[in-house]
Amino acid sequence: MGLGRISLTVRATVGLVLGLVLGLGLVGAPAIAADPAVNTSPPTVTGVPAYRQTLSATPGTWSPEGVSFTYQWLRDAEPVPGATATTFRTGLDDLGHRLAVTVVATDATGAQSVATSAPTTLIARADFAVEEKPIAAGASRFTRVLTARRPVLRPRPTTVLYRWLRDDEPIVGARGSRYRLTVEDVGHRVRAQVTARREGYRTAALPSRPRTVLHLAPLRRTVTYSIQTRGPVRAFVAEFRRQAQETFADPRGWRSAGVAFRPVPAGADFTIVLAVASAVPGFSGSCSATWSCRVGRFVIINQTRWATASPAWNAAGRSLRDYRHLVVNHETGHWLGHGHRGCAGPGPAPVMMQQSKGTGGCAFNPWPLPSERWVRR
Repeated sequence: MGLGRISLTVRATVGLVLGLVLGLGLVGAPAIAADPAVNTSPPTVTGVPAYRQTLSATPGTWSPEGVSFTYQWLRDAEPVPGATATTFRTGLDDLGHRLAVTVVATDATGAQSVATSAPTTLIARADFAVEEKPIAAGASRFTRVLTARRPVLRPRPTTVLYRWLRDDEPIVGARGSRYRLTVEDVGHRVRAQVTARREGYRTAALPSRPRTVLHLAPLRRTVTYSIQTRGPVRAFVAEFRRQAQETFADPRGWRSAGVAFRPVPAGADFTIVLAVASAVPGFSGSCSATWSCRVGRFVIINQTRWATASPAWNAAGRSLRDYRHLVVNHETGHWLGHGHRGCAGPGPAPVMMQQSKGTGGCAFNPWPLPSERWVRR
């Protein structure tokens, strides 16, 4: 066989095999597309769901590995414009809403899969960081002023309000940073409550430490007294005993001079007597059936004055209870060593003025003035 004929035969055989391969689809068949990545555990959001907190997204796990991720944050399932980082700083628009993150996984072929995290709880307001609590500064004594020093908070509040509490109950009208202690506060615990506010933060109501309110003056001495009567006054005795003790215990009275009064049945330092008007002169010729009196260790209260006050007092529209404070304080003041005083000008009358007869231009007043808060006995 010649060389030309062999070449033609090989060519024919190669062509036949190639045609067979092509016919069977073994050469030139299109590639089969790979499956997209599969999410095997969902994305998560970590961090505190509150105002001005940073939340972080984790993509979860995917199969196969080696995929790349992009992120989109959602607010109530709606995309947040521009929020495509792995972290998200919460703002005012997020308060009261739920946040989640959607993760798009892309494999090497460009195939994509999507998975979304569970939503957070509602985004809450943040808490102030309290660096210093408020303080109620000043002497915690009757008539003194306490001043609320505001707390140190971060961030700084935009609004600060004050309220004063007595035994943890609000004191009516006490809403400033300063509070003057009143007769009702003595023996009770008073504190300031400072309320701080700022947009995006929980309102913080911060109390100071309580202060027990003391009498104006420290206790210097305790005197004892007993109760007696002269004449038919039994209808008044229980009330007289109670109200006299209230007067002696009142922080506005002689207790403000550092004197405490203790009732005893007998052997007292002095005796306070409720006497019918006709019996008052029997203690001394200087005593009148019209007024009350003090003789030695006896503080004598005229029953008529106790029951009706005095014409001058009533004409001024003052209460009977205040008159009873006055007459007990005035006559006891004599026993403590005080003499009569006059009106020194506009303002409250001294308790040692004979206010039952008038005040000469001063205001009626049942309590010792600061200038009278001393005792000779």
